[in-house]
Amino acid sequence: MEPIIRNRVAESPIEVFNLEDFQEDARVVDVDLAAFLDGGFILREKAFRDQVKAHDWSFAEGRHVAIHCTTDAIIAPWAYMLIAARLSDVAASVQVGPLDTVRSMVWSRLLAAADFSRFDDRIVVIKGCGNRNVPETAYAEATLHLQRVARKIMYGEPCSSVPVWRRPA
Repeated sequence: MEPIIRNRVAESPIEVFNLEDFQEDARVVDVDLAAFLDGGFILREKAFRDQVKAHDWSFAEGRHVAIHCTTDAIIAPWAYMLIAARLSDVAASVQVGPLDTVRSMVWSRLLAAADFSRFDDRIVVIKGCGNRNVPETAYAEATLHLQRVARKIMYGEPCSSVPVWRRPA
């Protein structure tokens, strides 16, 4: 008789929390104001308004938007306001700041709204080693939320994980 191969990982009480499940909702695109400036540096109100009005904003449909400027131009606050107002009916959200900062903010909001109750008193592995588009801040944020409910938190894969935290006995 052949030995039966058991999948001990599948039989274990470990729950997997996969941040990649949030990937679609966390898509962030950026708007670089330098593209709307004369020579990438000079803000001319009429030309700026005309470009913003004529621009195709469909790329931001349902996505989070980071408005920033990649040059050292001096930008008046109304320029950010004008683009934010234009995107308000198109984008999921609009923030001013570098792409990485806005991406972290979006992940933070998504995780704050997530339901972690299914991990109540469970051993949880925060899945890692996957998509590089998940910022490190999201892993830390997920850990903080899971500490409120989980018994133990690990990082990696259920078959090969690194212990991160355990509720004191």
